[in-house]
Amino acid sequence: MTTRTVLIINAGSSSIKYALVDPDSGENLANGIVERIGDVTGSITHKHAGEKTAIEEPVPDHGFGMAEVLRLFEEKGPSLKEANVVAVGHRVVQGGKYFNGPALIDDEVVAKIEELVPLGPLHNPAHLKGIEVARDLLPDVPHVAVFDTAFFQELPEEAARYGLNREVADKYSIRRYGAHGTSHQFVSKQVSELLGRDDLKQIVLHLGNGASVSAVVNGKAVETSMGLTPLEGLVMGGRTGDIDPAAVFHLARVGGMSIDEIDHLFNRESGMKGLTGQSDMREVWKLYDAGDQDTIEAVDIYTHRLLKYVGAYTAVMGGLDALTFTAGIGENDDLVRQHLLDRLGYLGVRYDAEKNAGRVSAPRVISTPDSTVTVTVYPTNEELEIARQALTLI
Repeated sequence: MTTRTVLIINAGSSSIKYALVDPDSGENLANGIVERIGDVTGSITHKHAGEKTAIEEPVPDHGFGMAEVLRLFEEKGPSLKEANVVAVGHRVVQGGKYFNGPALIDDEVVAKIEELVPLGPLHNPAHLKGIEVARDLLPDVPHVAVFDTAFFQELPEEAARYGLNREVADKYSIRRYGAHGTSHQFVSKQVSELLGRDDLKQIVLHLGNGASVSAVVNGKAVETSMGLTPLEGLVMGGRTGDIDPAAVFHLARVGGMSIDEIDHLFNRESGMKGLTGQSDMREVWKLYDAGDQDTIEAVDIYTHRLLKYVGAYTAVMGGLDALTFTAGIGENDDLVRQHLLDRLGYLGVRYDAEKNAGRVSAPRVISTPDSTVTVTVYPTNEELEIARQALTLI
């Protein structure tokens, strides 16, 4: 069979992440990132066949950045002309009520993504730039949008709707949309294959600087921790996670803070950064080992929130068959895994300390045979999931 590839584009406000993926073998043939778009000094990093090319140069806009990416593919490889690129897959964070799966990009889809900017103000405008530029530069290949929210678009109404006045909620499209859906979908599907069961009650912990939990029954999402925005849920690198909304009123009335200041505080200066001064868990553990009391307390807060969600989602599903850790912290931080698993004995969770130790780069079951819940660490691969979803429309 002729090799076919999908070019994955994840455009941010000042960056473009990209990867060339073989969806059949799962191989990542090349990847890279354009950073500091619009700044005086920009940078581009391209990796292929074990070689890394780094360029420091001004990148005035996304169009210039994308043109440089295409040039690097031709000069450093692999050649896109020879790679049989059958689709370009675009990551889009917010798909709102419109998209419960991938969408072949046309002007109507672009208009809907634009309409959803108020729900994804940090992400959707950047995705639109990436889509526009890529369609101009690669006009002969179908472009597909894959949405972070799609996996959660059909959550049960009891999980998706808030206790907010119905008319107001509907008028302003306020409901639980979730995020990281591409990762949750990929991992839950792979764990089902790994365990040879499609009837699992699963909890997936996507733990990174941004973090979310999902409950998945028979392959369908029934709950997730992120809500209208990615602020809700777990304690994260810089985000508060769950907090009484009245804290906003209090800070405005008593603290004299503006909405923008509170937004910045909750999304950028809180979470582990606000509790310890560090958003990187590797630095947090150094403070923890040094006996810093604020950090010891922060780790307890972080673990407590995880514990609450695992308990709540087990109750929602009426049981738990599989618990999976994924993403940067989930895959690499055995101490985070240990702190949570040590408190899940009441569910019958038993784990092997040796199998849990260290970073995990390949799928691994870390529970013991007598554990009533299978605990796995499964590296996520959002690029591969985007590529595979893109193929379903080609």
